[in-house]
Amino acid sequence: MPKKQNVPVPGHISELHAVGLATRKARGEAAEAVFLARAATFGFGVAKPWGDSEPYDFILDSGHNFWAVQVKSTTRYAESRYRVKATGSTDPYTRDQIDFLIAYIIPENLWYVVPSRELGTRKGLRFYPHGTTKSELEIYREAWCQLACPHDACGPSPIRVKRRCQQAGGGCPLGRNPQSDPPLRITLSP
Repeated sequence: MPKKQNVPVPGHISELHAVGLATRKARGEAAEAVFLARAATFGFGVAKPWGDSEPYDFILDSGHNFWAVQVKSTTRYAESRYRVKATGSTDPYTRDQIDFLIAYIIPENLWYVVPSRELGTRKGLRFYPHGTTKSELEIYREAWCQLACPHDACGPSPIRVKRRCQQAGGGCPLGRNPQSDPPLRITLSP
């Protein structure tokens, strides 16, 4: 029997219609499902962490980089703008926590792919999709291409891992001295 080949098949992912979402959490979960479908259509690998304890909602794999992504959504339109929260429970997201905040403007079916360096200390982002006000964030409308770019640093992307024994101050089960050993550094090759 001949070996089966993987041949790309053009396809269409239907829109997701979420009806009767009574809470913000339910609307957020539906927006995450739409994001998952959207990112997959661009060919990104998508991973969802277990639980909701991490500051990011997804890890996107562009083939040579991994990106920590927070997805936010809104339906609220006021004063010619949509506002999206740029915080976790209380504090603004930082560059150490996420790489991108991706905002879904539900009524407009628009996505803004905002790099974390643009967040600063802001607790909210304002989007003006109707062009009534010049917004510095408008350049990020449907800017999915950023996720295909390499990280700002040259070379492989470092992932810093702090050993549990360094965090707790306890002894290392391997007999190492956590005070003198540098943090474990893992590099991903492109």
